[in-house]
Amino acid sequence: MLDVIRTLSLAMILTAFVAVESRSLRRALAAYMAQALLMVGVIAGFATIHPPLAIWALTAFATKFALISWVLWREIRRGGDEEVAPRVGPLVSAIVISVLAVACYRFVHVNVAVLAPTPMAEAEPFRTNVAVALTLLAIGVYAIVTRRDALKVVLGVCLMENGAHLSLVSLATTMRETVLIGIVTDVVVAVVLLLYLIRAIAERLGTRDSSQLALLKG
Repeated sequence: MLDVIRTLSLAMILTAFVAVESRSLRRALAAYMAQALLMVGVIAGFATIHPPLAIWALTAFATKFALISWVLWREIRRGGDEEVAPRVGPLVSAIVISVLAVACYRFVHVNVAVLAPTPMAEAEPFRTNVAVALTLLAIGVYAIVTRRDALKVVLGVCLMENGAHLSLVSLATTMRETVLIGIVTDVVVAVVLLLYLIRAIAERLGTRDSSQLALLKG
């Protein structure tokens, strides 16, 4: 099971790449949905070791895969499938994300004893999961900084959140499930509020281009 968890975790990097780089928002959303299922699979895998985590797996399926995907799909249908052109070209962007992935993976594997000074963190799949978690956080920040389409910015936030949850489930598998479920719920509320703001801005400006927000001044 630990090998399965490691494989599911590594696959999350590929889905993050597609979610950020795809110019089709429907394809980007499909990649996020695949990542959400992978996250649920990782949590479910850990639930075989710590059974109470099964509650978190069910909650993650309902929120990450079902609810967040649904509200994102509604906004894509409303505003169109084509992403507003990003600030960085596709070739440069692909190279940057690849470098981020390799750098984060190597950094964690070399410094895991400092980043997470526990014997468990130095074993697999925990060490790989921490590396993937840092990679997702980095890719999420990169998406927020370089994407002009507000929906892609929201996807960047979702990628960061998945990275945070991957590190939590890997290093704090005995954390109280009520706390974990509360964290998930907070993220859902944040995404819904962001999408509400995006809709209001799009109705005012006729675009989801976040670089046009300066037009709202005055």
